[in-house]
Amino acid sequence: MLRLCFMIVVVAVIVGSMMGRFTPDPPSNGGGVLIEAAAAQHRPAAADRAVNRLDGSIALDRNADGHFYADVRINGNSVHMLVDTGASAIALSREDARTAGLAPSIGMPDVVGEGADGAVRGEYVRLDRVELGPLTAEGLDAVVLNSGQQSLLGQSFLSKFRTVQIEGDQMVLR
Repeated sequence: MLRLCFMIVVVAVIVGSMMGRFTPDPPSNGGGVLIEAAAAQHRPAAADRAVNRLDGSIALDRNADGHFYADVRINGNSVHMLVDTGASAIALSREDARTAGLAPSIGMPDVVGEGADGAVRGEYVRLDRVELGPLTAEGLDAVVLNSGQQSLLGQSFLSKFRTVQIEGDQMVLR
C-alpha cells in the first residue's frame, strides 16, 4: 500500500514537471512543519514567505508561476518545497535529501513508480522530523527520487492540518 502511495507521488512529480514545460514562464504518521524565511537554493523568482497568523494558521503566498512553495525544516535543515495537495507523500530530490542529512544510495535500484519514460527509480526513507510553522511531524515516510529537481510536500504532511484552502493568492493551512 505504501509503495502504491509513493508511485502516485512519483507520477504526480513527473506530470508536474512536464506541465512546467508547457506553461508560460511567468506566472505514515504524525507531524508538522516549520517555515523559514531564509533563502533557499532553488527558490523561484517571487518571494514565498509563510506567515504565522494570530489564529494559529499559516498562510503561503502564491508564487509568480502559480504554485505555492514553503521553506520546510527536515531533520533540522531548510528545504525549499512545492506544496502539492495532489501528492500523497513527501518526495525529495537527491540534493534536498542530502541537505536534510540523508545519504541516498548511489544507484537507487528500487522502482518507486512508472513515468512517461518508463520506470522511475528512487529510495524509500524515513524523516525524523518535519517542521512547518507551529507544527512538527516525526517519523514520516518519504521517497528520494533518483532524478528531478523539485521536492514535493504532499498529503502525508498536509493531512496534519484541519483545513488546507486557497483564499485568493494565498494558501491557508489551519
